[in-house]
Formats: sequence, structure tokens, C-alpha cells
Amino acid sequence: MGQWLDSLTGWLSANPQWLGLAIFLVACIECLAIAGIIVPGTVLLFAVAVLAGSGTFSLGETLLLGFAGGLLGDALSYTIGKYFHQNIRRLPLIRHHPEWIGSAESYFQRYGIASLLVGRFIGPLRPMLPMVAGMFDMPLPRFIAVSLVAGAGWSIAYLLPGWATGAAMRLPLPEGFWLDAGVIAGTLAVLVGLSLNSSIRDQRHGTRLISALCFLALAGLFLGWPYLHEFDQGVMTLVQEHRSQAIDGAVVLVTRLGDFRTQLFLGGLLTGLLLLSRQWRHALFAGGALMGTACANGTLKWLFARARPEVLSDPLTTYSMPSGHSSASFAFFLVMAVLAGRGQPPRMRLTWILLGCLPALAIALSRVYLGAHWPTDILAGALLACCVTALALTLVQFRQPLTALPLRVWWLVLPACIALLAFFALYALPQALLRYQY
Repeated sequence: MGQWLDSLTGWLSANPQWLGLAIFLVACIECLAIAGIIVPGTVLLFAVAVLAGSGTFSLGETLLLGFAGGLLGDALSYTIGKYFHQNIRRLPLIRHHPEWIGSAESYFQRYGIASLLVGRFIGPLRPMLPMVAGMFDMPLPRFIAVSLVAGAGWSIAYLLPGWATGAAMRLPLPEGFWLDAGVIAGTLAVLVGLSLNSSIRDQRHGTRLISALCFLALAGLFLGWPYLHEFDQGVMTLVQEHRSQAIDGAVVLVTRLGDFRTQLFLGGLLTGLLLLSRQWRHALFAGGALMGTACANGTLKWLFARARPEVLSDPLTTYSMPSGHSSASFAFFLVMAVLAGRGQPPRMRLTWILLGCLPALAIALSRVYLGAHWPTDILAGALLACCVTALALTLVQFRQPLTALPLRVWWLVLPACIALLAFFALYALPQALLRYQY
């Protein structure tokens, strides 16, 4: 595998005119029924994304190619399922590996549309679920809508890390950048690994352990951020070099979702609706996590008083670390993900957490893109939110586990929260564009 991958990347480096097609095809194969299980598409996607980030393609072009390829893979898989129906089980490869379609089928029957959204980020299920959707005659317009949403998040999650690595390798970054990046990556890997292990094993004190680990990582970050200056400067240089006025408006829309006023009203709305629905413990968890994160964020900002980057034309007067946008957005979406995963198996709960982190990560990264925060600021905000949310869940579940929310409550909560987010994202956009211009 290693020699073959080296040969492929070497050939693409010598023939960059084929790289765009390679990104498209690898993304398509990764999402194509059966082929996506056999071919190591995740490794290939990272490799071609690194090449794209080395100067061949912009981030937008890379994401668009991966997004289009993934959509084609979904469409082909859905068509195969629609055409063959139950005869798919007779195909040679599936006949010898019935578990491939069996797990995807039970997953789809249990979770329906949600399985296509969540399963997109689960390797063995990703290429099989669209085919199963076609098998069970899922309406085409509904499948297209879900595929568009899931594909957008998937392309960012799977292509952005590789592209950023390639771009970072091309630039003359500050001395010590890679050492700092390695320390941060190693710490996060240990944190995520231990958290995943405790969650998958469904350990009794798992949330307590996660909260303690996040607290230790956060404490280390606050003590060590002066020594991570090269990392902050390097990432900021990388981001600002690739900043484009063409996407500034979209990024400002995203960052407005994490504004203090937005998150204040959003948290109040969520907690109020849970109280109105008489979901007392759920409301206590949501209110405690959101309010605790906000109070801790304000206190830490006042104590450390770190200055913001000098990028904005209209500098913000508040302090920088930890990022309020990052902590508030991670707290809200993690709370929603935790509530969505109640009553489900450990792996499904973890997948909801992953999905909840995606919009929060987009809001956090928008702050670095706009030059409003250092990278370690948004990392501190994310760790703070994880710590407080896990602690709130631990306290609420001290005597008994938190139960799943009734479906009628979700039909009340989701439309209201989405409508409020849309309102604040679009409100006063012209003023926000002026504030974050460069």
C-alpha cells in the first residue's frame, strides 16, 4: 500500500493537470457502494488533498471537487439499489460478505434519514447506505436533499486537514512551528483517544474522565500559550494568505452564528422550550452547560487579558483567549448532540457528537479566517466547552441516566432554533462585513 501510494502521489506531482480529476474520482470511489469498502479512500483523499494544498488548487476548488465526486458516488450507489432492489444480495462480492449490506440495512431501517446524515462519517456504512436507500425506494428528492447536506460536511471534514497540511508545507513558516503543531496534535490525539475509549466501552465514569482530561488540556494550554507563538503566527499567516473577498460574506454569515447575542438568545430559547415541554433534567443540563461555559469564558478572558491579532480594520476591544464564539458554539452544538444521542448505542452517540462538532468547528475556524482570534484561542474555547458540558452531564446523571427526548419535543426545538440562527445570521450583515474586512 505504501509503495503504491508513493508511486501515485509522485506521478500526480509530476502531472498536476490530472490532480483535479484524481480528487473527483477518489471522492467518488470513497462514496461508491462496495468500492468504498475495498479501496482505502480516506488515505487517498488525504494524499491528494495534500498535493492540492501545495499550490495546485485553492481550498474552495478542492472542496468543490471532493463534494461533486461524493455526490456522484452517492447517485451511482442509489441508482444501483433502485435498479437491483433485493437482487443486490446475489451480487458476487455481497454474496460472500452479507455483513456489508446487513449492517447498513438495519441502520437505515432504524434511523431513516438520520442514518444517511450520520452514516456519512462512519467508514463501512458510508458507501452502502445510499444503495440501501435506493433498495428501499427512498424518494429521490428527499435523497438528493440529504445527500447535499451530508456531502458538504463530509468534504470539509475529509479534505480540509490534508489541504491545510499541504499549504503549510509550502509556506516559509516560523521556526518551531512544526514542533508546536506536533505537541498540540499529540495532546489532542491522546485526549480524543482516551475519550473515545471510555465512551465506546460505555464506562460508568466516562463523562467525568472526559471533563477532567479537557480541564487538564485547557490548563496546559493557558500555561503554555506564550510558547506556542510560532504556531499561532504560522497558522494565521497560512490562513490570511488564502483569504478571499469572494467568500468573506459566507464566512461572516457563519461567524455571526457564534455572536454573543445569538448564543444568548439561542441558549435561552433551547432551555425555555425544554422547560415548557416539562423536560426538567434536560433543561437543567442544557442551561447549566451553556451558562457555565459563558461564565467560565468571561472569567478566563478577564484573568488572562490576551490581545487579539492585528488583522481587523476595526479592532475588537474585548480580550482574545478563550474565544467566546468557539466556546459558545461548541457548548450549544455539543448540548444538542448529547440530547440527540440519549438512549442510543455508544457508537451512535459518538457519531452525533462528531456531527455536532462540525458546525461548531466551522464557527470557530471562521474567527481565525477573519483575524479575530488566534488558533490557540479557538482551541481553548472548544476545550472549555467540552469540559463544562461533560461536567454538566456528569452532575445531571449522578443518580440516573438522562433519557431520550420525545420526538414531539424535537419537532418543537429544532425548527425554533434553526429559525433563530437564520435570523441572526442574516441580520445586519452589511455592518458585519465592514467590521471584518481586511
